[in-house]
Amino acid sequence: MFSGIAEKLRIWRLRRNEYESLPLRAHFARRWQVEVGLYSYGCFDPWRVPPRTRIGRFCSIAKSARILDANHPMEALTTHPYLYEARFGVVPADRIDSVWLDIADDVWISHNAIITPGCKSIGRGAVIGAGAVVTRDVPPYAIMAGMPAKRLRDRFDAPTIAAIEASGWWLLDKAALADLVRRSPESVWHPTPANLAPLA
Repeated sequence: MFSGIAEKLRIWRLRRNEYESLPLRAHFARRWQVEVGLYSYGCFDPWRVPPRTRIGRFCSIAKSARILDANHPMEALTTHPYLYEARFGVVPADRIDSVWLDIADDVWISHNAIITPGCKSIGRGAVIGAGAVVTRDVPPYAIMAGMPAKRLRDRFDAPTIAAIEASGWWLLDKAALADLVRRSPESVWHPTPANLAPLA
């Protein structure tokens, strides 16, 4: 019991600046195989974000969103974890080997969204709506909603997406992003191929 409390206290201390804390990111990568890019938040919870999750920079993940790492074995005698988790002493080794989930930069996963094991990739700039149940991969810049989640539309048209991709803005640090807001607010608040061109 004490180790669990100590671990929670350690995470709480490291999470004080979850947007920029490098020790917090190193701890989650080492302890849980959860890799989180700078400025992303809402993902430092091993119960909601399972091992083998890779999250890019500038991601916003609601505290009520959840990522599921594996399905119960439907074809087995029982779906109970005794048959697939070694910690219960019934099977000699874990039988579920989840693959990595890659969440690219600038993804927003809203409240009560669930990412199921059928999804292995969420593309850059995607938005997962509140309450969505994502069962398959999500393309970049797609807005997904529903149960199961369906693509409603893209955030931008194809030329604007190409210009955003060419800009590589997500590689900026906080100071450079503040400078971009100061120098070119129109490219930040209403990006177009024309006003993004100088950034490429």
